[in-house]
Amino acid sequence: MTTKPLNVLCIGAHPDDCDFQISGIALKYRALGHNVCFVSMTNGDAGHFEMGGGALAQRRYEETQAVAAAADLEYIVFDIHDGELEPTIEVRKRIISLMREKQAALVICHRSNDYHPDHRASGIAVQDAAYTVIVPNIVPFVPHVRRAPVVGYMYDNFTIPTPYIPHIAVDTDDVFERKVDLAHCHVSQVYEWLPYSEEKLEQVPPASDEPARRAWLAAGLRKRFEGVADDLRPALIRLYGEERGKAIKTAESISISEYGRQPAPEEYKTLFPFF
Repeated sequence: MTTKPLNVLCIGAHPDDCDFQISGIALKYRALGHNVCFVSMTNGDAGHFEMGGGALAQRRYEETQAVAAAADLEYIVFDIHDGELEPTIEVRKRIISLMREKQAALVICHRSNDYHPDHRASGIAVQDAAYTVIVPNIVPFVPHVRRAPVVGYMYDNFTIPTPYIPHIAVDTDDVFERKVDLAHCHVSQVYEWLPYSEEKLEQVPPASDEPARRAWLAAGLRKRFEGVADDLRPALIRLYGEERGKAIKTAESISISEYGRQPAPEEYKTLFPFF
């Protein structure tokens, strides 16, 4: 690893977005001694069918802190209502301040074309902060950084207006079970809200049978990320070689944004020290 740890900032819209999309890569950064901070730009207070408001926000905050403890990373949750995130100047300033305070070398976020309005808003907010983070007279009371971070996007399969480009694809087979453990912390989502929203609630094993619940969750996540690996297969072969690239079962990805600083070719090994 580098002599100085990287500071990696992963910014999602909700208190489980980073966990689902990028936690395997985050675990790999932590294993190499780099610093990782997850951020949820909303408090998640709408993501349920039987509860909401402050009680749900508190529950979901506690779930994020369980993830933080399990993954040995920091997890910050903004107190903005779920479903009401907008890329306002105030929100942009909060992102600028956070990027500066964390001295982020790499910021990973949603793209601004996505199914969820909060995802889109968070992607725009990060993009809007990606250059202005270096401007001293914007948020002047937080010392500016001299070098903007590289911005990367979490994987998605949306094609309008532009398809996702997997510049970096990472084998997560060796951390997959830990990734399931992190998702397992989000009880309100993985065993309640998401199955309800997908009309699969009757498939969830009872809370009294935690091993069966976790096995059910693992099977669903494995199927999902095997599909992601298949989508990323050309990139995996490019980065790992044909034999290993074809054998990888689960994967995550980062697409380098045009809106952040463009890394020089020699920086890739420092920013993405997995290969």
